[in-house]
Amino acid sequence: MPFPQSVRLVEVGPRDGLQNEPEPISTATKLELIDRLGVAGLRHIEAASFVSPKWVPQMADHREVMTGLARRPGVVYSALTPNLKGLEAALEGGVEEVAVFAAASESFSQKNINCSIAESLARFEPVLERARQADVRVRGYVSCVLGCPYEGEIAPSKVAEVSKALHEMGCYEVSLGDTIGTGTPLKARRMLESVARDMPMDRLAAHFHDTYGQALANLYAVLEEGIAVIDSSVAGLGGCPYARGASGNVASEDVVYLLHGLGIETGIDLETLADTGTWITRTIGRPNRSKVGVALAARG
Repeated sequence: MPFPQSVRLVEVGPRDGLQNEPEPISTATKLELIDRLGVAGLRHIEAASFVSPKWVPQMADHREVMTGLARRPGVVYSALTPNLKGLEAALEGGVEEVAVFAAASESFSQKNINCSIAESLARFEPVLERARQADVRVRGYVSCVLGCPYEGEIAPSKVAEVSKALHEMGCYEVSLGDTIGTGTPLKARRMLESVARDMPMDRLAAHFHDTYGQALANLYAVLEEGIAVIDSSVAGLGGCPYARGASGNVASEDVVYLLHGLGIETGIDLETLADTGTWITRTIGRPNRSKVGVALAARG
């Protein structure tokens, strides 16, 4: 199958990339990061997470972030809303798109959100219903699609089952997450083939972590299968909490460099994006995990 002509990047750096940072990051820094990403050409930015500050202290200023955004025309600013309370708060903040998350692993679901997969899906039904009433789109995430820190291998059929349930519930798009980054291209392709039997390819996205250095190879494999939406994080922000010291999200700069090299349109200015990665990592005192970003910065 030919590569897609264009790919939409979903930038998760401001939320997934920053949420595990131990030191508080100012709201002003978060807002500047989001604005710089918009200037670079990102058209979908996950800006905040409406979870309890008790569980994710870094996202405690979600309301201030959502209401303080300098909204750019044509840019979607979304937020994670795991429950009805979170959704209501996000709606008050003027959110136009939200995301819910489930897992393809029972053990991960129990340890991460203290309930079974079936229970987690049932909890989302009122969230989807309320979002529909508010005319807000809902995106679904599935964790552990290529491996689980507790169960190891995950059957592609299980990923397909959870993805289909989220789609039928009303999620316009389902993002397939290799949460611990253990996937390889063949496993990624087989998983996607299984999921795509039950739902359209144009309703699927890839959210691959780079823990084992396979994210770009895995993305190449699913691009060949027809995936045209990729989640990524500027400068590769966001460690993997299940692999100490390991990188987490694939870097947006590296993904854009790959896509442009394949002649695929993104609408993103790579130099501006790389500058943003350099700025945010220096600001929060983190290493820049984007190989492309580091190489471009070294050119001076």
